[in-house]
Amino acid sequence: MVTTRRAIVVEGGGVEPLERFTKNQRVIEEFVSQWLVAIPSALGRLVHVATLRDNYTSRYHHPILQEAYSELAAHRSLLYCHEELFEKVLENNFGQLEWDLRMCFAGMEAPPAEIAQRWLEVELFRLFVPCGTPPHLRDLFCSNLRVILGQLVAEQALVHTAA
Repeated sequence: MVTTRRAIVVEGGGVEPLERFTKNQRVIEEFVSQWLVAIPSALGRLVHVATLRDNYTSRYHHPILQEAYSELAAHRSLLYCHEELFEKVLENNFGQLEWDLRMCFAGMEAPPAEIAQRWLEVELFRLFVPCGTPPHLRDLFCSNLRVILGQLVAEQALVHTAA
């Protein structure tokens, strides 16, 4: 089991993951039930949460949550979700990760091999890693995705050469 759990420092004191969840439970539960539940794969949910992060400031934003809760509560809750989803994706075996990626691509308008090629070219998957993730876990995630994306591109190339 791979774990990425880590404490964050909030206002001068460390807060453990369970305490973080309890502190932001209402916001987390609303986010999961309203926005994440409809996404069929763990990787798809990870991608969604990662897109809510401003990559310049590392702050998470969700306008609807921020209307009901404070900006800080929304940020902390989304950060917690991002870290938990990343951990869940890392815990999946290679076959499950491949299935998740295919499910994620199935909801997109372009062909999977085309999406895979773009992701490889710009290494888009690097943006899905929560800030502060240990380098060895980031590298494992990125390496696994590179291999699977490469397989998708190669499958399409085989189809075209066979035709």
